[in-house]
Amino acid sequence: MSYLEGLPEPHILFDTQYRILAANAAYRQQFSPGRSVVGRTCYEVSHHFNTPCDQAGESCPLARTRESGQRERVLHLHHTPKGEEYVNIELAPLLNASGEQAYFIEKMEPLRVAQGKAAAQGLIGRAATFQRMLALVARVAPSMATVLLLGESGTGKELVARAVHEAGPRAHRALVAVDCSSLPENLFESELFGHERGAFTGASTARGGLVETASGGTLFLDEVGDIPLSMQVKLLRLLETGTYRRVGSTELRHADIRVVAATHRDLDQMVSEGTFREDLYYRLSTFPIHLPALRERREDIELLAAALLARVAPQRKLQISEPALHLLQVQDFPGNIRELRNLLERAALLCDGDTLEVTHVEQALLSGRRPIVAPRADPQTAKVDNASTMDRIPLAPGALRTIERAALQQLLAGHQGSRADLARKLGISERSLYRRLKALE
Repeated sequence: MSYLEGLPEPHILFDTQYRILAANAAYRQQFSPGRSVVGRTCYEVSHHFNTPCDQAGESCPLARTRESGQRERVLHLHHTPKGEEYVNIELAPLLNASGEQAYFIEKMEPLRVAQGKAAAQGLIGRAATFQRMLALVARVAPSMATVLLLGESGTGKELVARAVHEAGPRAHRALVAVDCSSLPENLFESELFGHERGAFTGASTARGGLVETASGGTLFLDEVGDIPLSMQVKLLRLLETGTYRRVGSTELRHADIRVVAATHRDLDQMVSEGTFREDLYYRLSTFPIHLPALRERREDIELLAAALLARVAPQRKLQISEPALHLLQVQDFPGNIRELRNLLERAALLCDGDTLEVTHVEQALLSGRRPIVAPRADPQTAKVDNASTMDRIPLAPGALRTIERAALQQLLAGHQGSRADLARKLGISERSLYRRLKALE
C-alpha cells in the first residue's frame, strides 16, 4: 500500500478473480470517492459491468496478460463521477514463488483529448472503429515517431493531429499547421524553411519559416499529398537528417520538431504513378493511422449531433427529435463530420423552436448537393414518413420553397387540431406558422 500511495496515477492491485485488494488515493478519488473499493471487482468499479470486460465487448488486459505472460496496454472507456472518460490502462502480472501469475497491478492514465460523450471540443465517439483509432493515438503519442493520418476529407484529421500533440511530451509547446494544398510551389520552400534578405524579389528582410516556429513542438503537414514533387526531396531531407537551409542561405540549421502528416489522397497510387516520392512516403508513414468515415461509425452521430449543435448555435439549447436523428443516421455523408456540421447549422437556422424536427432536417438535406437517403421501411427503425419528401428529388432553383409549400399544404390538409398544436409539432412558433400560412395565401 505504501508503494501504491506514492504513485500519482490511479493504481490498483487485484487477484485472478478480478477482486481489488488495494487501491491508492488517486484511484479512489477518481473512480469511487466516498466508498471503499476493496473486495469489489475492477470491472464493477471502473465500468459498472456485471461481468469481466472481455465478456462485455471490451478488450480485457487481464485476459491478454494471462495469454502473453507479459505487461499489456489497452484503451478503455471508464465511468467516473464526471462521466465516462477514456483511460489508458497498463497491467503488469506479479508472479508467486512457483512462477505463476498470482496478482496484477493496473495503472490508469486518463486520455484527456477524447470524450465518450457530447463535449464542447476535442474528439468525440464510442464506436468500435473510433476506439481502435483512438487506441493507436494513445500508443504513438508519447513517442517521437512520425505519424501519417489517412482518411477522407472531413473526418477530423486536424483534431486527431492535435490529440497526438496534446497527449505527447511536447504538449506545452506549439502545434504549427501547414496547409500544403494552399501553398503555391514558388512559395512553399520559403514558407516552410524561411528566407534570407534579398533571396528573391520582395524579400526585404530575413524571415524564419514554419519549421522554426514549430521548434520544440509539432509540425502538422496537412494534405501532404499536395506537396509539389520538386519540394518533396527537401522535405525528405528535413525528415531524415533533421536539418534544413533557409532560401538564399548556405547555413545548415537544425529542426527540433515532431512531424504529423495527413492526407485524403491514396499515396500508394500516387507512388505508382510517380507523383509522390516512394522514399518520402515510407519516411512519413512510420506510424499510419486510418480515420474512419462517418458512415463507418453511424452510432456516433447522436453524440456528434449534440456536440455540433452546441457549437453552431451556442446561445440556443437545441435538441434533436428521434425521427430527425434517425434520418441523419441513415445518410452516407461523403463529406463526413464537416458535412454533418454544415447540415446541422442549416437545420438550426430553419428551426424557430428548441427542437430540430424531421422537417427541418429534410429541408436542410434538400438544400444540399446530394439526394436524401430514405430510412428503410422497418417498423422497428423507420420513424419517418417515407411517403413525404424523403425520395431522391432533383433540385432546381426555388426547389426548397416549392417543397416546403407542398409539405405545409399536405400537413394542413391532414391536421385536425389547432394551429398552436401544428406549430408545436413542426418545432416552430405559432407566429412563424402564421407568417408561412400568409405566404401560402
